[in-house]
Amino acid sequence: MSSLVDYLDKGASLGRDAPCLVEGATTLTYGDVQDLSHRVAGALATSGVQPGGKVGILSSNNATAFASVFGIARLGAVWCPINPRNEADENRALLELFDCELLLFHSSYADMVAKIAEQLPALQTVVCLDQEDDFESWLNEGMPALELDPPHDLAMLVGTGGTTGLPKGVMLTARNLETMTALTLMGYPFQGRPAYLALAPLTHAAGVLCFPVLALGGKIVVMRQPDLGEFLRLVEAERITHTFLPPTLIYMLLGHENLATADLSSLQCFWYGAAPMSTARLQEAITAIGPVMAQLFGQSEAPMMVSMLPPKEHFDADGNIATHRLASAGRPAPLVQVGIMDPETGVLLPDGERGEIVVKSSLVMAGYYKNPEATAEASRFGWHHTGDVGYLDADGYLFIVDRLKDMIITGGFNVYSAEVEQALMQHPSVRDCAVVGLPDEKWGERVEAVVELKPGETAEAPDLIAFVKERIGSVKAPKRVHLTPELPRSRVGKVLKGEVRAELLH
Repeated sequence: MSSLVDYLDKGASLGRDAPCLVEGATTLTYGDVQDLSHRVAGALATSGVQPGGKVGILSSNNATAFASVFGIARLGAVWCPINPRNEADENRALLELFDCELLLFHSSYADMVAKIAEQLPALQTVVCLDQEDDFESWLNEGMPALELDPPHDLAMLVGTGGTTGLPKGVMLTARNLETMTALTLMGYPFQGRPAYLALAPLTHAAGVLCFPVLALGGKIVVMRQPDLGEFLRLVEAERITHTFLPPTLIYMLLGHENLATADLSSLQCFWYGAAPMSTARLQEAITAIGPVMAQLFGQSEAPMMVSMLPPKEHFDADGNIATHRLASAGRPAPLVQVGIMDPETGVLLPDGERGEIVVKSSLVMAGYYKNPEATAEASRFGWHHTGDVGYLDADGYLFIVDRLKDMIITGGFNVYSAEVEQALMQHPSVRDCAVVGLPDEKWGERVEAVVELKPGETAEAPDLIAFVKERIGSVKAPKRVHLTPELPRSRVGKVLKGEVRAELLH
């Protein structure tokens, strides 16, 4: 596929009348979305956007907003998803970095747009997607756009979020996304026309997972708000076959009162990823949701499919849950080379040794937009550096130990926060947790944990510390445990360790 619009057109070739995007009572067929994409492409061209131009979309999950992506691609322009849950200053910085000249936005974010647009001289046009006198008028003024082959391969610019400083723009090409799509279709079950439920933000993993669904002529059911009760209802009502949630939302789903009575028999593949998942909760999910859980591991710079653990690999040959394998991120995908490297020397390490996870593949980004220094740093020694610590076992399964930046050095020992978190999550009262290192005069750093308990459950900090000591020893056990009603989370459900650490230091 040389362009994102090719996925839409492939799906439409299987039937223009088939449902493509469903949101509430509204259904857009493949023909509807194709027609809209032509109109959007024409309006963009009339507004002065050239092939290769950058177009931002600022919206929560919305069928019209996602359909507009294909108009951007049909012109040969570049889709720049802007996360609506970012602060205004961060989105202003991203729009400036990306050189966006036109912004499509939902009226829910009109105040944010009014605040930042005047600070962006390159931004020539802003259009509100859900106000007919704005969006429809803009479409009607557009001239028919010539269909052009993209002048280059760039399909998307994705912000890294700026959690470690200024945000970077990840350049994803049509080839990157074609590789991701091929791996998805190659590695996970797809029977018949899929029906994909998008609760997680379409600006992130939930969005790019739509492309393999479209290639098969499947429908995408869009949820604007993250309501788990509605999620369960839609799985049953729309006969959903595929969906994706980050672990935190799966933990909440496991505690939902409607889970036991929901009909989830249509599910073929329930992806989880974006953060490590507790093996204890994963076993619960396999029992409560079904033998459909499927892990994926990737990052913005190498989207989704660095390694894969499809549903069948959650089980041994005898049909029992493969508990020894659940802590892994699966095996490297077929079109991806994964190595474990000493990041200082560039030496690749043997099986079983821990080092930085590095990747070679057509899955890997073209680089960081207008940032050759960061691109060079991320591609040292000819491999893409993920920033994750891990190891490969003798059977080729990849185990992710921690983020490099989250490793805690206490009393001269390396403690991986993810290992401590896995131990805490084994406790039956713990819903979620975050483990961080804090400065300590005696140990250099000390291990501390913040724990969110399940609703109605109780546990005391000393008991939780003792629980971890029994499992992984006193060196790795937290020196202190703090209980909180709710951990801080990002727009995609990840626990924000930076905020946890800052609060503990406060």
